[in-house]
Amino acid sequence: MRLERLTVNKIKIFLTSDDLMERGLSKDDIWKDSIKWHQLFHDMLEEASEEFDVEIQGSVAVEIFSLQAQGMIMIITVDDNIEDEEILLDGFVEMQVRVEGCENLLYQFESIEDVISLSHRLFVLNVNGGSLYSYNNRYYLNMNIIDSTVVEKIAAFLSEYGNPSILSTHVLEEYGNLIIEDKAVETIRKYFK
Repeated sequence: MRLERLTVNKIKIFLTSDDLMERGLSKDDIWKDSIKWHQLFHDMLEEASEEFDVEIQGSVAVEIFSLQAQGMIMIITVDDNIEDEEILLDGFVEMQVRVEGCENLLYQFESIEDVISLSHRLFVLNVNGGSLYSYNNRYYLNMNIIDSTVVEKIAAFLSEYGNPSILSTHVLEEYGNLIIEDKAVETIRKYFK
């Protein structure tokens, strides 16, 4: 489990499939009102509270983004003004949970050769776009997927050449070096045949 503070009241938690399995959970368990899920959620809130020295009180909105086989990302927003929320009833947190497929795929690559090979494969599938970054001697490809029906197929190709990144796009935009914006696949294919 990895934690990242996005803003003053927003925390990102990345859970791999292995993290969930170690706790005896699957991604399907988030749909169920299980004691294991509530315990995991409280553990995550407690760890985030300790790591970022934030007191998590008030309303909590939770957005969950599934990353197919890689796990899930949870964005927890603590806000006293979220409508229709009840909080801290007898020690329990009432959550508003929204589960979405990921429309933005961010993958990390060890070498530029991996990105070049991937770009040729994606281009054959008529997949274009993406922004390429470098950060800490690695390359990152951020694919903004508009058509949700092809997310799984694109994620499969991305996983073949790289690994899902636990960094947020905010970190890359702030500290990474933007190499190609919005047209990475077609630009790489054009210059590296």
